[in-house]
Amino acid sequence: MSAPAHDRSPIRDLLADGAFLRLWSAGGLTNSMRWVEMLVSGLFAYQLTQSAFAVSLVLMSRALPMLTAGALAGAVAESLNRKTLLMAGQAATAAGAIVIALLAATGHLALWHLFLNGLLGGLAWTNELATRRRMVAETAGPARIVQAVALDTVTNSTTRMVGPLAGGFFFQTVGVTAAYVIAATLYLVALFLVSGVQHVQERRQLQARHLVRDVIAAARIALAHPLLRLVLGVTIAMNVFGFSYTAILPAFGAIAFSATPVQIGLLAAAEPFGALLAGLGLAFRRGAPPGRLTLLLGSAGFLVVLTCAALAPSLPLAVALLLLGGMGTAAFASLQTGLVMMHAPIEARSRILGLTTTCIGMGPAGVLLVGALADGFGPRMAIALMAMAGLAALAAVAAATRA
Repeated sequence: MSAPAHDRSPIRDLLADGAFLRLWSAGGLTNSMRWVEMLVSGLFAYQLTQSAFAVSLVLMSRALPMLTAGALAGAVAESLNRKTLLMAGQAATAAGAIVIALLAATGHLALWHLFLNGLLGGLAWTNELATRRRMVAETAGPARIVQAVALDTVTNSTTRMVGPLAGGFFFQTVGVTAAYVIAATLYLVALFLVSGVQHVQERRQLQARHLVRDVIAAARIALAHPLLRLVLGVTIAMNVFGFSYTAILPAFGAIAFSATPVQIGLLAAAEPFGALLAGLGLAFRRGAPPGRLTLLLGSAGFLVVLTCAALAPSLPLAVALLLLGGMGTAAFASLQTGLVMMHAPIEARSRILGLTTTCIGMGPAGVLLVGALADGFGPRMAIALMAMAGLAALAAVAAATRA
């Protein structure tokens, strides 16, 4: 006989919720394939050009829509059905993967094709926080938001670990065509899962001429709240100076350690594996939810370890250091959404999550910069310089967001 619901842990309750399971599983599948696509396209670009900057250009395309349309996407997600928006994005990414597979199979695949497909994938990803992640939190309910977001973050960390490993394996063994066929198939499975979710939402009237005004109103709310202001500032610092290192990982592994594609996949999977372990701790944690200090310390800890990993003399040491750094990114990823869901006014949450997406979308500036630095000074120095600049940016954000 099962325990009464009130005696069960929040995690057990969540895993017994069919809607949560569908949204959670769909996120795991789409995020895994997103990372597969990123590594495969990066390896193909480096193999074709031998340029870290070319790799960064291909991978940058996925973040551009987040920068240019993230805030507007949040406003649209408050007016249109979030489930419909989510399914449309999944269908588009599946179609894009099929086209790339066909181009690769016929020998016509070029860098500009990967760039355009990256833009398409980035456009779909623009709605992730304001649609699927918000639906996950709302399905969980107020009492289980922290655990739901932490569990979803664990899944994201797992996909960032499994995706690069699978991408490196696919590229080395079955090639670009098969990798994109697999991606397209799993995007369609995710689409099927989301289609079975019963979703009801209160919607604002969509008035295109008022979208900019609505975004400005959300920005005023966020900037007036020190904790929300902190989330936006830390998100910019981490995506511009921290996570941009992933754009030159193929070049970093090849130049620094003469790594094979599978070894580069292992290098890319190290930080997400650390985030997975730390995220599990957050998911099963009881008591008061973490806040400002945890967000800052986790982010700073990752940037310190990233600096050391960039200068590591061996591949195993770099992998171990990135694994340690992942514990900091778990805190950042969980609180990035969790703090908004807990502290933003309910009528503005999608718009503020859209603003967070825009901050994530500022990553292309870091991707271009780290790519240029890598071509000029080598990948090691490029990653180390960016991480140290990120620490300086975090210090400035901390000083500017004191209550």
